[in-house]
Amino acid sequence: MIVFTYDNTFDGLLSCVFFAYEQRKFPDLILSEFDQKPLFIDEQYYVDTEKEKSKRVWKGLEKKISKFAQNMLLSVWLSELPETTMLLFRYIRKNIDHPQGIEMNFGDDDVLRIKDIAQKVGTDARKLIQFVRFQETADGIWFAPVSPRYNVLSLIVPHFKSRYAGQPWIIYDTVRNTGLYYDTHTVQEITFSQKDLVELKSGKLDNEKLSDEEAFFQKMWKEYFQSITIKERINLKLQRQHMPKRYWKYLPEIQ
Repeated sequence: MIVFTYDNTFDGLLSCVFFAYEQRKFPDLILSEFDQKPLFIDEQYYVDTEKEKSKRVWKGLEKKISKFAQNMLLSVWLSELPETTMLLFRYIRKNIDHPQGIEMNFGDDDVLRIKDIAQKVGTDARKLIQFVRFQETADGIWFAPVSPRYNVLSLIVPHFKSRYAGQPWIIYDTVRNTGLYYDTHTVQEITFSQKDLVELKSGKLDNEKLSDEEAFFQKMWKEYFQSITIKERINLKLQRQHMPKRYWKYLPEIQ
């Protein structure tokens, strides 16, 4: 068994591809530095992440696969599923080795799995856009905690930069304890302390952290939601189908 170890970054994965072709050593398993190693290993290599080499691999892929397939590949990486690393390595290798690439060969199990995961990640991003609820904080920043199934914050940034271009906002992933802050000019990654994270996971900020008007508007929104509800037509099964329950704690109208 040949095992590669890398830093668990996308550039690191592309560096693994470069290393494999450079050394003519193709791994049976690619692990991060923190993964448990199998008991029996014939050869083991630690692959350093090198930006120039990863760029060369990506430029080579751009010549073999469409922009759509490139986006699918990146979406699969954002899924963070355990199978992702080896799945992407096999997919990249097959496209490099095949004269015309294999992105449309749906008879290939890896192509089908790439397509399936990419669709799920895309659906998660679209749902997140629908169910983000901002709360105005006392310092004038619009804040929204979220808990997406996949690591999709980077996919929803273009929408919110366009939709809320003139106001500062934070969208915070409480699952991964990382968020994006937009100051009306640029987007930067931020992280809160574990102490703050406990509150964020509840889905609601303390009243003293909210603007004077926020609590009032939340109360009005709840009353409106309640007033338009027709009790005789409540269908919880249908509601959960269109509005998955895992988003409810972040929706004022449901709280």
